[in-house]
Amino acid sequence: MKKRQMYIRMVTASLLRRRSRMVIALLAIAIGATILSGLVTIYVDVPRQMGAQFRNYGANMIFTATEDVMSAESVESAISVIPESELVGAAPYRYETVRINDIAVMAAATRLDEVQKTSPFWDVSGDWPAGPGDIMIGKTVAQTYNLKAGSRLTCTYAPVSEGSSDTADPEAGEEDIVPDNYKDFTVSGILDTGGNEEDYVYMSIEDMEELTGEPATYDVCELSISATSDELNIIKDEITDSVEGVTARLVKKVTESETTVLSKLQALVLLVTVVVLALTMICVATTMTAVVAERRKEIGLRKALGASDSSIVYEFMGEGIVLGAVGGLLGAILGFIFAQAVSVNVFNSSITIMPLLTPVTIIVSVIVTAIACLIPVRSATDVDPALVLKGE
Repeated sequence: MKKRQMYIRMVTASLLRRRSRMVIALLAIAIGATILSGLVTIYVDVPRQMGAQFRNYGANMIFTATEDVMSAESVESAISVIPESELVGAAPYRYETVRINDIAVMAAATRLDEVQKTSPFWDVSGDWPAGPGDIMIGKTVAQTYNLKAGSRLTCTYAPVSEGSSDTADPEAGEEDIVPDNYKDFTVSGILDTGGNEEDYVYMSIEDMEELTGEPATYDVCELSISATSDELNIIKDEITDSVEGVTARLVKKVTESETTVLSKLQALVLLVTVVVLALTMICVATTMTAVVAERRKEIGLRKALGASDSSIVYEFMGEGIVLGAVGGLLGAILGFIFAQAVSVNVFNSSITIMPLLTPVTIIVSVIVTAIACLIPVRSATDVDPALVLKGE
């Protein structure tokens, strides 16, 4: 029989003869590997999960005009700087004062499909505007005019004629008076946010262009981007430096909150992982110490027959490595199931599979087990054959 085959047979036989203790050690390693694999999966995937959750609280970046207003071309150029995979939504806004029943109301023209991505927390009674002629009004506006979903209203807009001034010309004829533009709308829904948004009416950019007779320009653009705080700062600086007429700014109350929560959660996950690995090491070391104590006579007999300390070390370390590899494999499988359950119950989304985590979990489990075996193996090499064989 070859030396390698003999070694494997000795290690296997030793594990099988002490099944109860080895099962305890294997369970400890598997549990530790499960927590390690699960928490590392969560640790790596949690920025994406947390980012998705924080996107429900609104935009984390805004574009403002460097001078007066932003052109549609400059806004599109700024948006193109953002990686498509990270852009959740981009909603540009144009604000104009319109009149409903001769009362001034602030109207916001935007891409309403993008607003649903940047402001998913908006509560709309009825439907979002689906086409030309549809308008969404804030709750305050609805109460002021006693409107509801399905009501009809007319918005008027007073265009500014060229050469007009604040000083009225008494000699001006009627031909100089510019009539108000008007457009009929159907109320599709009532917006309820509990904030200033309830004081506005919302329409499509095309409807605003038709009402005002002016091409689209934007006062502000709200963006929701799935990226870390550092990545957002890089994007902000690149847009501000490279796109003329646009200044990018971060919404600090969102980005800072996201960074704070994320850093604390990752620190907690890291702390729990370290503690679990330490407890696993202690459990394995205790089990292997008990095994060495049971095998003192066997070790003493082998040393009396000429076995070297290195051969005894190799045997015990071989047992530990086998336990670590099997426990690590079980832990990698159970860890994914654990991480999936946590992700679904906490974040309501599936976890991302990381194939490289399985070999990493096995390697870490083997290393932890090997370190845990160092003290018991050292005590095994200190066994004095003469004392043990005499029964002392």
